[in-house]
Amino acid sequence: MALKGSQSKMAGYFIYAAIVQGAIAAGVTFLGAYGDQIGVLPVAVSRVIAGGGPGSWFNMGYLVYLIVGVVGMAVTSLFYFYFETMQGNKLKGVSNALAWAHLVLGNVGVAAASLMAMYGGYFAAVAIMPTNVGGGGGEPGAAHLVLVNFINPIGISIGLALLGFFAGGVGYLLAIRSK
Repeated sequence: MALKGSQSKMAGYFIYAAIVQGAIAAGVTFLGAYGDQIGVLPVAVSRVIAGGGPGSWFNMGYLVYLIVGVVGMAVTSLFYFYFETMQGNKLKGVSNALAWAHLVLGNVGVAAASLMAMYGGYFAAVAIMPTNVGGGGGEPGAAHLVLVNFINPIGISIGLALLGFFAGGVGYLLAIRSK
């Protein structure tokens, strides 16, 4: 297939975003694997994951971050590459602004929601773990006291991400129709 347009700048920005998100995910993974051993975390993340309960917030945040924050951003770059470079559809005006909203709101929203879920889930689980493994020794209700602080901020962050994804979808349609 012949290339009909110029090189897609937006595809490059989404690739860069995926690289940054991947580097952050690598850092989180390192802390999860070695954080307790190097004295940064009080309890091994493996204990949080195995404990279930509030640790499931950590699991979900981590998986969403990897899937949407890293892989999703890389795959999104292919959409922009396809319709800008392969199809020759230019992003200009409103479609360009929507693409930027997609990039910024999508990345910030996914990162914020996922990282807050990981942080909240980890420390809520630690709060109720036995003291002999480094936990707080609290009652199960103590986890709720930690997690309740994250519900609204995570919801707002998810809303920002969804707004960004919706903006990107509308921008795709406008760019395709403008040809």
